[in-house]
Amino acid sequence: MSRMLVLFAIAALASPAAIRRLTHSQYNNTVRDLLGDQTLPADSFPPEDFVHGFKNQAAAQDIPPVLAEAYDNAAERLARNAFQGGQDANHLIPCKPRDAADSECAARFIRAFGRRALRHSLTGPEIQRYQTLLLKEAGRTGSFIGGAQAVTEAMLQSPKFLFRFDGPAARLSYFLWDTMPDEVLFHAEESGALSTREGVRQAVRRMLDHPHAKESLDQFVSQWLRFDLALAAVKDRALYPQFTPELALSMTEETRRLIADNVWNGRNFMDVFTANYSFLNSELAGLYKVPAPPSEFARVEFPADSGRAGVLGHGTFLTLSSKPGDTSPTVRGYYVREQFLCQQVPDPPPGTNSNLPLVTPERPQTNRERLKIHVENATCAGCHALMDPIGFGLEKYDAIGRYREKQTILFFPDRRAKDQTPVKVVVDLDTSGVVSGTRDSAFSTPKGLGEVLARSAECQACMVKQLFRYAFGRMEETRDGDTIAVGLEAFRGSGFRYKELLGFMAESAALREGGN
Repeated sequence: MSRMLVLFAIAALASPAAIRRLTHSQYNNTVRDLLGDQTLPADSFPPEDFVHGFKNQAAAQDIPPVLAEAYDNAAERLARNAFQGGQDANHLIPCKPRDAADSECAARFIRAFGRRALRHSLTGPEIQRYQTLLLKEAGRTGSFIGGAQAVTEAMLQSPKFLFRFDGPAARLSYFLWDTMPDEVLFHAEESGALSTREGVRQAVRRMLDHPHAKESLDQFVSQWLRFDLALAAVKDRALYPQFTPELALSMTEETRRLIADNVWNGRNFMDVFTANYSFLNSELAGLYKVPAPPSEFARVEFPADSGRAGVLGHGTFLTLSSKPGDTSPTVRGYYVREQFLCQQVPDPPPGTNSNLPLVTPERPQTNRERLKIHVENATCAGCHALMDPIGFGLEKYDAIGRYREKQTILFFPDRRAKDQTPVKVVVDLDTSGVVSGTRDSAFSTPKGLGEVLARSAECQACMVKQLFRYAFGRMEETRDGDTIAVGLEAFRGSGFRYKELLGFMAESAALREGGN
C-alpha cells in the first residue's frame, strides 16, 4: 500500500490541477468525526513544510515513504480502536449482521461508511471490491466485526481518503471547518443544492455559525502568523530568563484571542494592527508592564501613551522575529513584507557575507549602526532597504517583546577569566522607521507601524491574498485576478469584516470547477 500511495502522489502532483492531500490537522479532525477517535494520530507524522506561508499548499504535498508508512500504521491502529473488543461502540455499522457472512449487511456498511470516509457515493465495482475483502476477512476470523475492521483499515489507506477529490461539500468543509463534511453537507451536494450560488451561500452561513469554524480560523491564523516559530524560539537564558515555553504559548494565545474576538464579533479586521487592547494573562501583563487582568486572558486596555498596539506589539511577533540574544530589524522587516504586504523579498545571492561588525565594550553599536554595512554594500542594499528600516522602528521592543528605552549590551568575560563580571554598556536608540515604497509611512512604535498598515491598500489586498492561498492551496495566479479584486471590493464594502471575507472565499472555492 505504501508504494501505491507514493506512485499515486507523484502522478497526482504532476497533473495540471494538483490534487490536494489532507493536512495533518485535517487528518486528525477527519478521523475524529468519522470514527470518534480523539488520539490525534497525525501529531506523530513527519512534520509538514511551510510553502507560500502555509502547510496546505499542493506543491508541497507529496508523500515520501516515511509518511506513507505512518499512514499505514495509523490506519491499522485506528481501525483496531474503532472496533476495540470486537464491539461497534461508535455505531459505524448501520445494520445487525445475521452472521459473519451477511453479504447484505456488508454492502450496507460499505455504502454508508465508504460515502463518509471516501467522501463520495461508492460505485458498484468499489462496493464489490470492499465487500469481497470484508467477507474474506470475516470468514477467516469468524467475525463480521473483523471484516468491517479490515475494510475500515483499507479505506483509511485509500488515496480517495488521503487525497481530496473535492466536490463542493468537501471544498467547503475542509476550508471552513478543517474537517470532513457532515450529513447536511453531503445531502446538499447530492441534492444539487451546492451547484447554485444561493445553495452554497446558505451552506456557508450555517457553517460559519458552527464551532468548527472557530477551530478552523485558529488553524489558519497559527499558520499565517507562524506561531510555530514563536513556540520553537530559543532565547539566551542569561539575557532573557523570563522566557519559557509557557510564556511563548501565552503569547500565541494572546494573538489568537485578539483575532478571534475581532472576527467573530464583526469588528473591522484592520483593527488587529491598531487595537489599543489585548487579551492577557498575568505573565504577559508582567512582560508588558501593565496591571494584571482580573482573570486569565481577560481584555486589558493599553495606556493611552503606549506604543504597543495590535499584533505588531504582541510578544508573538516580536519574539519570533528576533534572534536568541537580540532583536533582528532585518527579520522583522522581512516578516512584515511577506506576511502583511504579500511582497516577496528575494534570497541573498550565493556567497553573500552576512556577518555584521563585532561589537566591543570600547566601540558599542546599536543594530542600526551595525546594519549600515547593508546600505553600503550594493549587493545587499536593494533588499535590505525594504526590510531594515521597518525593523528599526521596532527597536524599543526587545527579543521577547519587553519595552526598553535604551539598548543594554552585556559583554561577558572569557570563561577562562576569573573574578570578572559582565560589562554593561547602555546605548541610545534611534527608532525612526519607514515602510519604503509606502507614502506617509514614518513611524517609531508598533502602534505607528500598525496604523500605516491598517490604511495601506497593499496590506488590505494582502489580507485577501493570504486567505486565497489558504483556501485554494496555492499562490494566486493571473487567472485569479477577478477573484482577488472582487473579494477585496467585498471586504472593503463590508467595513473589513473578516467573516464576510471568509464567506466570499468559501463560495468562490466551492463554485469554481475542480476547486482550482
